[in-house]
Amino acid sequence: MSDQETPQLYLITPPELDLETFPDQLARVLDTADIACIRLALSTQDEGVIAKAADACRVVAHERDIAIVISDHVILAQNLGLDGVHLGDGARRVRRAREELGQDAIVGTYCGASRHDGISAAEAGADYVSFGPIGANALGDGEQAETDLFSWWSEMIEVPVVAEGLLDVKNIQTLTAMTDFFAFGDEIWASDDPAAALQGLIKAMKA
Repeated sequence: MSDQETPQLYLITPPELDLETFPDQLARVLDTADIACIRLALSTQDEGVIAKAADACRVVAHERDIAIVISDHVILAQNLGLDGVHLGDGARRVRRAREELGQDAIVGTYCGASRHDGISAAEAGADYVSFGPIGANALGDGEQAETDLFSWWSEMIEVPVVAEGLLDVKNIQTLTAMTDFFAFGDEIWASDDPAAALQGLIKAMKA
């Protein structure tokens, strides 16, 4: 982990956005905390819908000098003026994304709970590697990223690491000394007051 007192904050958008309300909601959240990066993580495959959402969120982010990346869509990251891409399949496409987007773009990737995939992604040139989910769940095979993975990574690997998925006060407090970023999505957007929910999680990081 870096020399910061607490990890940096990384926000993941909801999978579906109401563009009548979400940009203002996002702006309110960004104005209450120091956010390092936003990930546009939409469930739709409709290019037009993605473009409209990207345009709206990019304006809000860039007005505040905050980087914004998009999940998986390398070409759209270029075409829509975003800062990079977050890949969902470990190291598989990191080199290709880097070649496509250039050295100045952000290329990050999700590696589940696999130390091997994380190392391969780091070696392939990823700017960060994310592991998760952190909390226990019954989805898929129920695999989760354990504390030992973050502890080992923070001691052995220089590439920044992101903790994401099913974060709560307890696991945030456990991982604060072992991760460079916490990525919050449903943890705040499911709340009636996302800004207040985020402040609660930040408080847990500093407890």
